[in-house]
Amino acid sequence: MEKEINQFDTLTGSEKLGSAKFILFLLAVTAISIWVITQMGMGGALGLITLPFILLYFYWLFRKPITGLWAAVILGFVLLGLSRYIDSDLQIGLGMDIVLILTYVAFLIKHFYDKGIWKPAKKDVTLLAAIWLGYSILEFFNPEARSQAAWFSGMRGISLYMMLVIPLVLLFIDNLKKVDFFFTIWGVLSVLASLKGIMQITLGPDPWEQIWLSTSAGQTHIIWGQLRAFSFMTDAGQFGANQAYSAVVALIVAFADKRKGRRLFFLLVAALGFTGMFLSGTRGAISVPLAGFAFFFILRKSGTMMISGTVLLLFVFVFFKFTYIGQNNSFIRRMRTAFNPNDPSLQVRLQNQKKLSVYLSTRPFGGGIGHAGAKAKVYLPNAFLSNIATDSWYVLIWAEQGIVGLVLHLFILFYILIKGSYRIMFRIRDPILKMKMAALASGMMGIMAASYGNAVLGTMPTSILIYTSMALMLNTEKLDIPKT
Repeated sequence: MEKEINQFDTLTGSEKLGSAKFILFLLAVTAISIWVITQMGMGGALGLITLPFILLYFYWLFRKPITGLWAAVILGFVLLGLSRYIDSDLQIGLGMDIVLILTYVAFLIKHFYDKGIWKPAKKDVTLLAAIWLGYSILEFFNPEARSQAAWFSGMRGISLYMMLVIPLVLLFIDNLKKVDFFFTIWGVLSVLASLKGIMQITLGPDPWEQIWLSTSAGQTHIIWGQLRAFSFMTDAGQFGANQAYSAVVALIVAFADKRKGRRLFFLLVAALGFTGMFLSGTRGAISVPLAGFAFFFILRKSGTMMISGTVLLLFVFVFFKFTYIGQNNSFIRRMRTAFNPNDPSLQVRLQNQKKLSVYLSTRPFGGGIGHAGAKAKVYLPNAFLSNIATDSWYVLIWAEQGIVGLVLHLFILFYILIKGSYRIMFRIRDPILKMKMAALASGMMGIMAASYGNAVLGTMPTSILIYTSMALMLNTEKLDIPKT
């Protein structure tokens, strides 16, 4: 016979909260929290706030490992910018490594007894990523290299993330619903990034950003008294190029999606993306929409679209090159200098490239990964390469990995872009998928063009988005399922 429960003998929720055990637990948590905050400052406070979410994340990660891929996309937008708020000697960028590796661990545990789990990842794009990573590992033995720490720091952004992200995309994103979810996450993060940039221009930077601007960063982010928006990304250059990239992709996706709500959402993403591009004052970012849309018109194989698109792009070119309309606006005025071949900044870059060409003429494998540009000063402050600004992503690859590395890198990029474009133009049957893949290819073309002026391709969040796009474009046979 079941024992009857006397409701009067049962403690209520409020009574349980007033128990001695709960009060002792609360006091212990409070004491530990105060100690963590006093010892670790802002970083400790953020850690305590995020702890419940981290525990929930681990729960979902091991239930659905794709959660790790979505987390990587989100972290790509915010991770490096967090260094302004967290005073720590740790490399905050290692958070991306941890998330990606844990995603593989969760995937292996979930499919421990399954056979053939890696089959979806066995593609040429994975092989190319492995070759590029292999070359980067061999660069560890470059006789010109002087710092193992510099190699480790640089190699991760150049090739490791590419090798980690591409197989995950091939394993997890296997239907159009997941492709749409990827676009949604990207769009939401892009909107938030643009809104943050607008806040910086209209309301001013917050106290932590102001401290960051008081360092050497202020020299490139405050031009003639005008702040260049950088949002929660590494710098204004990455913010401007990435927002232009997001705008190009979102605008094309908006016309691909037949659902009114999603179409309006992506139009908003595009509008705010272009706004962020201008507020960043990043001159090279203008090449993203110019090259991206020009490539899109080619992919569409429509004579009418190519003609009308060419006219539109010529109009934009003429506006910046041959007119002074909007010259009183500092952002338009700065963007216009990108079309001036005599711009002093461009001349300095060309002079630096001449110096590098002499140095690299006898070094076909470059000076070592992590050994060139401003970031290398952390490890090698007096080295030749670390005191010459590379600016361009391709110049950085050339300086660090030599002409051999640059040729290999360009081959990989163009192989993926050309093969993906061929599939878009001649193989994909689903017209909506065709447009969405064209959006990714056009965005990639735009970033490749912009990377000549700025080192944007290998920096988060652009790098994570590009690697995801590469995998999706070369996995269309899996996604292109004809409707019955």
